[in-house]
Amino acid sequence: MSQFAGGSRTESTHHRLYEFAKSALIKIFVHPYATVCDLYCGGGVDAEKWDEAQIGHYIGIDASSSGINQIKEAWESQRKAYTAEFFEVDPCMEDIEMHLQEKSNMADLVCCLQDLQLCFQTEERARRLLQNVSLLLKPGGYFFGITPDSSTIWAKYQKNVEAYHNRSSGMKPNIVPNCIRSESYMITFEVEEEKFPLFGKKYQLKFTNDNSAETRCLVHFPSFIRLAREAGLEYVEIQNLTEFYDDNRAQFAGMLINSGPNLVDPRGRLLPRSYDILGLYTTFIFQKPDPDIAPPLMTPLLQDTTFSHDEVLPKEWQGNGWRDEEKTVHVEPPVGLGKISEQKGILGPGPAELRFPEAL
Repeated sequence: MSQFAGGSRTESTHHRLYEFAKSALIKIFVHPYATVCDLYCGGGVDAEKWDEAQIGHYIGIDASSSGINQIKEAWESQRKAYTAEFFEVDPCMEDIEMHLQEKSNMADLVCCLQDLQLCFQTEERARRLLQNVSLLLKPGGYFFGITPDSSTIWAKYQKNVEAYHNRSSGMKPNIVPNCIRSESYMITFEVEEEKFPLFGKKYQLKFTNDNSAETRCLVHFPSFIRLAREAGLEYVEIQNLTEFYDDNRAQFAGMLINSGPNLVDPRGRLLPRSYDILGLYTTFIFQKPDPDIAPPLMTPLLQDTTFSHDEVLPKEWQGNGWRDEEKTVHVEPPVGLGKISEQKGILGPGPAELRFPEAL
């Protein structure tokens, strides 16, 4: 279940911003009559979005029977124009092929608009999810969604650590502050440590208007890319939602203005509080290459085979954790493919970019 399930759903700033981000991604990616597979779809909150996108067929997958029942009811009660089927399966724990017979290679799009981070408790869970995504997608299809931006969250945490050590040099060693606070939210790490483990780095996120916090895991982007590539998915882009909004502001400013007051200024620029909240999240985009149409998109080369903190990452990213400075890797479209923005309006102008910090 999404962290937006509690509190004042229709009033809270973070809920309105998150719903806007989901709507914007769906408008960019989804074409009429597409077959869409929605992972962790429970609750049925996006049923209207799929209807507006004029999809042809919907496959809803969720690990919770109550979540599946909710989205079934939302679809049946509103008599959507698209056909739909629903499956109670945990895509990071089970082999989807055993449950969705004859559904392999049939989805134009697979999305995960919430709860991807739950799959990063272990490498095995993340690997299983990506293998299932690859199984579901048609060649040429896209896997996209939203997840907390681990580089942003970890950079904020490292700033706290640095500030703490600068002002408390005479205090006890080996004590690391484990909280990030802002006007809108509080992030608490369960284990006080300076090292960023590749999987299972747990934290709790609580927004100001919510009654309780939910436990999440940070998504280590280089490991995400590595496992995706192992599953046959090529990296396209990982982009913070503030940058995603700025790149597409001309198209989406009106949507955000209509989402409610106090989100943007009259020119459509994000107000500071909106920027702070939206900056906690990132888009992610991968593609299953179609060898019959074009060469695959190029993924930044990450060392694979063995899996250890020092061997998985290139030398310049090795160390005990991530820090505030960020590294940008440009990924040019291969010859003959052209910009993705020219094909489907998926990305803004210029090359796709991967953003993640250098290691300490």
